[in-house]
Parts: sequence; C-alpha cells; structure tokens
Amino acid sequence: MDDIVDLVCRSLADETDAEFAERVDEQAARLREAIATGAFDNEGFSVGLEIETYAIDSVPEPPSDDESEGDDEGPDEAALDDELGGGDGGSAWDGSLESAAEPPDGGASLEPDSGTGASLEPDDGGASLEPDDRSDAGAGAADDGGEPGTGEGPSLDVDPDSPLAADGPEGQGEDEGEPAVEARADADEPYMDPEEWAGRLTRLPDVVFEGEANKELGLHNAEINTEPNGFDETGLEVQTTAVEMQTKQARQQASNHNCELVLDAMWTVPPEEGSETYLSTHEEREGVVLAENMRQAPRYVALDNEALSRAGGEIPFSVPGYEGSFPTILFESLTSSIQPHLQIPDSDAFPAYYNAAIRTLGPLLALAANSPFLPADMYDDVDGEWLCDRTHHELRVAAFEQSVNTSANPKVRVPRDLDATADVVDRVVEDDTFAPFLREWLEDSPRDSLADDVWEFDHKRGTYWRWLRCVVGGTPLDGVSDERSLRIEYRPLPTQPHVADIVGFQVLTVGLVRGLVAADHPLAELPWQEARRSFYAAAEDGPDADLSWVTVHGERTTDREVVYDEVFRFAREGLDAQGIPEHQVEEYLAPIERRYEAGETPSSWKVGRVREYLDEGRDLGDAIEETQRDYFERSREHRAFADWL
Repeated sequence: MDDIVDLVCRSLADETDAEFAERVDEQAARLREAIATGAFDNEGFSVGLEIETYAIDSVPEPPSDDESEGDDEGPDEAALDDELGGGDGGSAWDGSLESAAEPPDGGASLEPDSGTGASLEPDDGGASLEPDDRSDAGAGAADDGGEPGTGEGPSLDVDPDSPLAADGPEGQGEDEGEPAVEARADADEPYMDPEEWAGRLTRLPDVVFEGEANKELGLHNAEINTEPNGFDETGLEVQTTAVEMQTKQARQQASNHNCELVLDAMWTVPPEEGSETYLSTHEEREGVVLAENMRQAPRYVALDNEALSRAGGEIPFSVPGYEGSFPTILFESLTSSIQPHLQIPDSDAFPAYYNAAIRTLGPLLALAANSPFLPADMYDDVDGEWLCDRTHHELRVAAFEQSVNTSANPKVRVPRDLDATADVVDRVVEDDTFAPFLREWLEDSPRDSLADDVWEFDHKRGTYWRWLRCVVGGTPLDGVSDERSLRIEYRPLPTQPHVADIVGFQVLTVGLVRGLVAADHPLAELPWQEARRSFYAAAEDGPDADLSWVTVHGERTTDREVVYDEVFRFAREGLDAQGIPEHQVEEYLAPIERRYEAGETPSSWKVGRVREYLDEGRDLGDAIEETQRDYFERSREHRAFADWL
C-alpha cells in the first residue's frame, strides 16, 4: 500500500506534470507526422467489443440428501449453457464458430448474462478548448469522447491498449486454448435458505480473475475482452463465439466462489452495508484518499485523488430523486457498459466515419437504455410514482459525467466533429491532464513498439472520456492491420440483458456507421448541436426520446419511424458492404428490431415493473429490488430481451 501512496504522490506532483506534458507533446508530433504520411492506413476494417458487468451473491442451493461431504464438483455446465442460450438447451448463437477468440491487448469486456434532479446536459459554466464551443453550449459542448482502456473500471477502465492495462492475469491474450475453470471450492459459509436470497451486490475474490474476467474500478466489477477480428462474415462469427464462451467461462469461475456475474447496466440491490456506505468508505494515508471498495491500482487511486482535488474534496451527484455527494469517484462504479470498436482502414476517411457516428449516438442509446434506477436505498422519502414519471432512462450517463467532470473543461461529453484526422491527436494533447504517469515508474524495458513509443500519450488518451473517441494504435491483426491503426470506440451503450442483445448492438453499431459512409448519406449535415441534444434526450427519455435525423434525401426529421427505418436500413447496407450474408444479418439484428417494434427497452420494462409493484402496495425500495430480481430471473429464462415482452 505504501508503494501505491508513493506512486500517487509522484503522479500528482508539479514536476511530473511538466515532464509528462513535454513527453506527450513530443509523441503527439510523431503521431501527427505518421498519420499525414499514411502510416496508419491498413488493409481492412476490424471490430472488437468491451463488456462490463457486476457481481451479486449466488442463489443458494440447499444440499441434496445424497450429497457427500467434501464434494468439490464445479457448477452444472449444462445449466450455464441454458442460461446463455435462453433455457432451451442451445446456444444463443448456434451458428457461431467453435473456437473462442482470444482476449485482445486492450479489447473489449464481455460479461455473463445473468427534488427534480439535475439535467443530463453538461454544465454551461466551463470553458471549452475548441474555438467555437463557447458560443454553442459552454463547457458541455466541447469536443471528443471516450473512456480509458481495459483493466480499469466500468467507465474508468484502462483501454485495451492502455499502458496501465496490465491488471488482468499474466499471459492473457496468448494462445492457450480454452481457459481452465477451477473446480468449486468447499464452501465454509453458513447455509442460507433460498427464500432469504436478495441478489445483493458483492465483492469478487481475486481468484475469479484467474479466468476470463478482468479487474475494473470497483471490487464488484469485472470485464471480459474479445480480441479484434476482421469485419466480415467469419470475423463476426468469431466475435459472437468469443462473447458466448468467455462469458460462460467467467460466469463459471465466479459461480465457484458463490458469486454471479450479471449482464446489466446499473446495480440496484445494495450490498449489506448499504450503497452510500459502500461507495463512500475510505481512509487517508499521507494525504492520499484510498477508497475501501475501489481496486487498489495506482492509476485508479491517482485518478480518484486528482478528481477529488479539483472538486474541492467532495464530488456532488444529482439525478431525479437523489441529491448527495461522495468523497471518492467510486460512485462511477454504479454503471456497466458495452463498447463496440470499429477500426477504419483509410485514415483520410476517419473524420467521415467519426462525424457520422456522433449523429447515431441518440438513436442507438434510445434503443439500448437500461439504467432508470439507482440502488433502492439511495432514495429517501421519494414518492414512487413521481420517480417513475421523472427518472432518466439511462442514469449511467449522469453518473459517469458527474463522477469525473470536476475540471474546468468537462472530460465526459459529446465530442465535436473532426475536420481532419490529426485532430484526434490534438484533442488529447489539449485535454485537461488527470493523474499523469511516467513509463519508467512501471516499466524499464526499451521502447521497442508503437505502444511503448507513445506510452505517455496513450496514458493521457486513457483519460479522454468522451462518449465517442479515437484510439490511436492497437492489436495487429493478420491480413487486416498492424499496430498502427485508428479505431472508433463507441462508449454510450449500457450493458444488455443477454449475449444476443450485446452482439446485436455491436453489429448494429458497426454496420450503421459503415453503411452511412458507404452510401454517402447526408446525416453529417445534421447540426452538431442537434446530435448532442438527441443524445441527452435519449439518456433522459429512452424509447420516447425526441430524436433529430437527416434522411437519405437530405430532409430534417424527428419522425421516430423514419429515423429507425433508416437506422436499420443503413446498418444492413453497411453489413452487406462487408460481405455479411443476409441470413446472418437477420440473426444479429432481429433481437434489436423486435424491441424497437414493441416500443420497449430494458429501462422502460424496469419502470413498468416498479409501477406494478407500487400499485400492489409495495414501497419504492421493495419495488425496485423486486424488479431487479425479476430482471435476474428473466435474463436466465430467455435468450433475448424481446422475449420478455
């Protein structure tokens, strides 16, 4: 622990900031030159995925009469297969390839199934780094977006390619075949009657991370990473299999230790000590705040202390029904997301893809919304009907923005359009620096690769938390790209209830962005301010959001039917351009189209269930917790959210 305190103090020292800034400037200059000379061009598109999850205590199973003492058999693998496949005995994606993709160096995380309040619009008070930001929307209207990379937390995780992402097991990403899952350890815990099970949030023991799961910000968080694959028929099949198999393995490993990994966007059944206590408990050592339930990785602790210092020691959090503040950024770990990645082979075309993607944020988030409630015990004397009428459908947006937007230029926001590809480098350089590190503190080997050569730049990019961002450099992929690549990291989507939903949104996202550019669609003519407004409308209102769009004929519209007709149409065109056969496209998109046709999202389903429990006479806390347990059960019984409806 003393080593962590020492590293944090060094990170926050003035002399480190100056040295770090100098190195970032030098590395950025080399990147700009390489982009200008075409060094970041590649042979083709590729895709990847990150999925975040959280853990709850397992449903207790009473021992059978014939169960012998010391039985250490693992969990029923067939039952886990049923959970992933919807309880019908088959996989959710029966046509997927047999071998699972390996986790990438900074790939994606995949998880198992299983007052009036403040507006989501960013504060208008901060200054923007972009020349035209002040006139448009103040601090909240500034430029780019994305979170840190793999290994660091739900929204604060280190990027797959981040220099500080090595928090997972050694050897991850090497070709070792299907990971082993240890047998269930003998349980020393007292037997709990299944009727007393509450599905409470729980901490994950370190042994769980010896399999497919990787560590994140909170002790209850985990992620699973898929390796990037070519954006083609085979590549999407491998992605699907990776999601299935790695999710299954991670769930088995957690199950061996009385935990269950849940595919969900926000936990709402509090841990035993209560949500605010869990998120606030900390100690101070030599002036460094150490949050008890935060992963004690130097980067997390340094980021926490940086954000706290800029906020004056406490970080306020305000959403409908809740007003409070926290002595740590850990309340960001309320949230879980999925993050599709799309590598663009032609660096000159990158701005066209990026700007089109900005205008898809609202429509896709509106379809995906899945976090309408905070943990039940965070609502104090709040009228349930009032809350159901006013809560935001995607509270993850507010939680992430408010937890780390403590500097003059908010770090989490909708990014501005790109004029040139080199802008992606400039924006990282100009962004506020949080918790700088120097490579030699953690690594003393020669700088032999691109990742080593731009280590400090990549570290800063890891705190460039816009809702859409560019990742410069990545994992080489045979026949597609080397380590010099540019990819879009699509960050606003919450974790979904099933593997089929997760893969469906991955394919819808990359297909839509590809299709819009391939068709030279005029969506980029939609004013940036309208794209931003649509995003926050989707976060607040979910499936009922007022969205803005430009049609293929160049006409502005807010007609929901027209918007989604084009969303699915041009996603199909993009998938067709990549050679994905029609039958495969239908399999991927069907779960998402069915929820659109029903006019329901997981968030609207949760609000509806809470209303039903309130009508039965339950209090708000009981209604939220019972709804969450219903969510757990539905995610076990079905293979896609649309099957719940």
